[in-house]
Amino acid sequence: MRPSFGAKPTKDGVSFRLWAPGARRVDLLLERRHAMQRRQDGWYVAEIAGLPVGSPYRFRIDDEIDVPDPASAFQPEDVFGPSEVIDHDAFKWRAKDWRGRPWEETVLIETHVGTFTRDGTYRAMIDKLDHLVVSGITALELMPLADFAGRRGWGYDGVLWYAPDSAYGRPEDLKTLIDEAHLRGLMVFLDVVYNHFGPEGNYLGRYAPTFFTDAHTPWGSAIDYRVPQVRAFAVENALSWLTDYRFDGLRLDAANHIMAIPGEQSMLHDLSAAVGELAKATDRHIHLVLENGDNRASMLDAAQEPPSGKYRAQWNDDYHHVWHVMLTGELNGYYGDYQTPRMDLARALASGFVYQGEISEFWGKKPRGEASGELPPATFVTFLQNHDQIGNRPLGDRLESLASPQQIEAALAVTLLAPMVPMLFQGEEWGSKVPFPFFCDFQGGLADAVRKGRKQEYAWAYATYGDEVPDPLDPATPQSAVLDWTGRTPEQDARLALVRNLLALRHREIMPRLKGARFGDAVAEDNGLLNAHWRMGDGTTLRLTANLSDKDIAHSNNNAGTPIWGGAAGDRLPPWSVVWHLGG
Repeated sequence: MRPSFGAKPTKDGVSFRLWAPGARRVDLLLERRHAMQRRQDGWYVAEIAGLPVGSPYRFRIDDEIDVPDPASAFQPEDVFGPSEVIDHDAFKWRAKDWRGRPWEETVLIETHVGTFTRDGTYRAMIDKLDHLVVSGITALELMPLADFAGRRGWGYDGVLWYAPDSAYGRPEDLKTLIDEAHLRGLMVFLDVVYNHFGPEGNYLGRYAPTFFTDAHTPWGSAIDYRVPQVRAFAVENALSWLTDYRFDGLRLDAANHIMAIPGEQSMLHDLSAAVGELAKATDRHIHLVLENGDNRASMLDAAQEPPSGKYRAQWNDDYHHVWHVMLTGELNGYYGDYQTPRMDLARALASGFVYQGEISEFWGKKPRGEASGELPPATFVTFLQNHDQIGNRPLGDRLESLASPQQIEAALAVTLLAPMVPMLFQGEEWGSKVPFPFFCDFQGGLADAVRKGRKQEYAWAYATYGDEVPDPLDPATPQSAVLDWTGRTPEQDARLALVRNLLALRHREIMPRLKGARFGDAVAEDNGLLNAHWRMGDGTTLRLTANLSDKDIAHSNNNAGTPIWGGAAGDRLPPWSVVWHLGG
């Protein structure tokens, strides 16, 4: 089916379509002006014969303002410049037979293109793909690429959803990265933002005001998915990333801030169903993952193949928070909801979410979440660090600066072998201490507002650290976040060896048993002893015994099966030790 939006090459030239119900007149600006024809429901169309691929173009609205195409496939001069006609069918894929990998084989690493390498480009990432494969990672996840204002940013302020940001290269460079990943057996995921548009470079409100409601998200006006064209814009965008670029999956940012319509099928349902149809038609494994602070278990189904209205998995923030509180003692903000971290960790290991309907103080003293214990463990993506949990700290400091190596290695031994889907953040596999502070590239009053807002939000940090708090607008701030691939210490080499060994064990013993696995039970004792077990898909039982304390613990060893990590649990467990068994 032909997408509704944007510029599409045809056998005779290029076809242009713009939904602008609030405009009285729209002109297509090429070398000269072309009046576009108004059709029903606010659509404007133009067919230009003989126009070559690569041509720049803009739309002129009511003879008042020139704007890029909201479905632009590429913006070589950033969000304020002209759009470029791209022929997605022209790219010659090498991994022609790639169909993806089953969800149970997923080990994610979250990355930011601009700081993953010194060059900060799609093509520069290719040189690091072999490192990921050797490390046992199976899925490269990219932070958002939708074109945002400026040359530096996290990507969550994208305004042109269909255009990969030109700061990192051209569309064919991104396709080459994905193709090279597939040739190595790596899946590639993309983080997408459908809950808001960024504050600079979005002109939709001028010519399509019904795109938005009067409601607001924490980042801007809420998008009105009751409008069919608006809903189609998001669904077709997801399909574009999955077809034009052959991404293997999408992670939807802050889905709890996507407007739901009481009594109607949600946009999220329609998106999943459309992706499921694509997966069925192309015989591909395609995976959809949510970030959802509401912990809606009813939206999740890891076993639904292909997707058909639900989502494969969710980032489990609860899991991160309990580890962070346990390892750092921090209780500010949302961490205050996790006053008993060992008990909360046991709940996460036994049934997924910590909050399954309990009252959350941080979330407005309201019930949060739904029961999740009947879901497969692989429904939950677990992690010790990610871009949010590092970058939203005033200094952007990683867990390596906050906890001991012994503690972190115990947490990794639990996270990378448990039957949930694990995720690392770039450089975490070797214990990088390179910070990942927040940064952006706004100008003028918006830049001043960002600085002011950060200083208000982190007033305590500015009072404590002063000029040490990075300025998000300073070009040196993203430079400080660039990974150092050449300067690993012996301790970091040892950490990388540990992670590789853990993931090799996961590939050998855990992945083949994940399909059909079920939650079991977990118990945490006051002295730091943790016991947990899961029933795996082949009928075996996976058991975890851990000492999550700074002291030896007396332990009554039972017949727990064959040790696969950490040796057999003796009558005393050393501090921060982790033992895994697999048996009947």
